[in-house]
Amino acid sequence: MKIYNTLTRQKDELIPVDGKTVRIYACGPTVYNFIHIGNARPLCVFDTFRRYLKWRGFDVKFVQNFTDIDDKLIKKANEEGTTVPEIAKRYIAEFWTDVNGLNIKEADVHPKATENIAEIIELISSLIEKGYAYESQGDVYFRTNKFNEYGKLSHQPLEDLESGARIDISDIKENPMDFALWKAAKPGEPFWESPFGQGRPGWHIECSAMAKKYLGDTIDIHCGGQDLIFPHHENEIAQSECANGCDFSKMWMHNGYINVDNRKMSKSLGNFFTVRDVANQYGYEPIRFLMIASHYRSPINYSTDIIEQSISALERLYNCRSNLTFATQNAADGDVDARVTESLDKRKAQFIEAMDDDFNTADGISAVFDLVRDINIFVSQNKSKQALSQCLSLFDELCDVLGLVYNVKSDDLDSEIEALIAERTEARKAKNFARADEIRDILKGMNIVLEDTASGVKWHRE
Repeated sequence: MKIYNTLTRQKDELIPVDGKTVRIYACGPTVYNFIHIGNARPLCVFDTFRRYLKWRGFDVKFVQNFTDIDDKLIKKANEEGTTVPEIAKRYIAEFWTDVNGLNIKEADVHPKATENIAEIIELISSLIEKGYAYESQGDVYFRTNKFNEYGKLSHQPLEDLESGARIDISDIKENPMDFALWKAAKPGEPFWESPFGQGRPGWHIECSAMAKKYLGDTIDIHCGGQDLIFPHHENEIAQSECANGCDFSKMWMHNGYINVDNRKMSKSLGNFFTVRDVANQYGYEPIRFLMIASHYRSPINYSTDIIEQSISALERLYNCRSNLTFATQNAADGDVDARVTESLDKRKAQFIEAMDDDFNTADGISAVFDLVRDINIFVSQNKSKQALSQCLSLFDELCDVLGLVYNVKSDDLDSEIEALIAERTEARKAKNFARADEIRDILKGMNIVLEDTASGVKWHRE
């Protein structure tokens, strides 16, 4: 499997550092509000990536953090007259509501910054001891000009980054590009005791400390949104490699931006949508489909038309599964047609080829829809139960890798409904169509819709 590595600007073979377990760190949310659709993309993309790696036989350890101390949380707490821990607790709970709706699996570890202060202080102390960081009026800063490879992820030398960046000019920093590892406490703010004085960690240092604690000095893949390349990920590399004396991450994966109606998403433009907003109108699954329907490095344009196209695509998948399930239940036993086996092998290989080539979910989904087309033909040809069962197995397998078709309703009917359907079948055989129609109406009132097909009576819930 090859992945485009932002660090090398080429597709690199994925080979775990330890030869066995792929260790992945994904930057998580700052928990001061509901997640927005921009947050949803890395969540959905890298959840699918993790699923695929496991399906392909890799062991995976996946870590995703919560930033639960930050200027944004402090501001929110002050606005609402509450505490930072209360804000974090509330929005972590809201995060779980949304990610569960999106069918995203929990990470192996979800560390919080506030639970790893000791590790953060230890890392900062190491950087000071080695001369890569310095104290200034209660703050601690990283010396960017002391790390010769600063800029290697964004592929720009320090002087270009300095001229193009919005720099926080401060008399207490040696260099305008130096960034904060520790911030001195201000009145009314949460703080922790440290060798540098009372304060709290900077944003960048928390990820370095938690990646080291839970995954080791050198990890396999660090992933996140394209907007994090500079300065966040660039700074993580600098502080981690200077402290640990080795490569921080072998590979870097970054997903593309999301625009809304071809414009950058922004609160000021009035085109800012939370996942909850969209889910309340369209459901969660269309959001997930939208986020993985394009190649992860390509930009996505969110619009009403696009989300409705996602709904239509999902309907095709659900209809295929429903028809296939019904046909399988009513099919006769028999051999598996060689054409079925050939088709299933071809579609599985097509799916793997797409996903192994820089995790191309767009072409992977195309392979699934090609499988749907083949399945619909096999259903119409009344293939054997064994053949259709194999079709259903592969369909479910590939959809599970993509995290799709996870709202399949139970086909269990209670005894009353079963009796009514059986009675209606007998009434039709006896040409008692009045009673058959009456039963259909009764079932319709119970939100059970019947469909008479050549294979028998098919039903679904409204």
